[in-house]
Amino acid sequence: MLGRAAAAAAAAGRGLRGPLGAATRRQRSGAAGSTDGGSRSDRAPKIYTKTGDAGFSSTFTGERRPKGDRIFEALGATDELSSAIGLAGEFSSEKGHTFVEQLHKVQCMLQDVGSNIATPLSSAREAHLKRTSFSEKPVLELEQWIDSYSEQLPPLRAFILPVGTAYASHCLEKAGFVRVNLLCHSLGENRL
Repeated sequence: MLGRAAAAAAAAGRGLRGPLGAATRRQRSGAAGSTDGGSRSDRAPKIYTKTGDAGFSSTFTGERRPKGDRIFEALGATDELSSAIGLAGEFSSEKGHTFVEQLHKVQCMLQDVGSNIATPLSSAREAHLKRTSFSEKPVLELEQWIDSYSEQLPPLRAFILPVGTAYASHCLEKAGFVRVNLLCHSLGENRL
């Protein structure tokens, strides 16, 4: 799980600090206005690999699977959920809501979930499992937040329709909470 510094950085809009963040920091610390672009090690890594052009992609373990595999579908759904939460966080921040830091923390939790999804048991070594495992603590924390906010609401007597603003409709439609939950449950039962 990410520490307070990473969560604070994410909340401040600087994103997560992993290998990409380290490269970005090195790049920022170089000479300002340099036209040579610096050495390859000073530049951010490419965000594409061209290794998936034949319809296959790699899991964290290096295993090649078809791009239509359930693992990649679940990863895509998790990324969509994180994007929707990020959008909700931006709009909520503009309105001065107090739960924005919690939304950023959920995005960090989803990064951990994605790492776990991208590590199929069929090809994972112990080191892979150790690096991508996480405790139930984030789930319990999320459930506590849900319970706390639910206590502040009137009793639910009807379905909630995504209406009122284009933003509300977009976020509820794109969030895909149920889709992610079902896909992850399916993967959990049938991890290959």
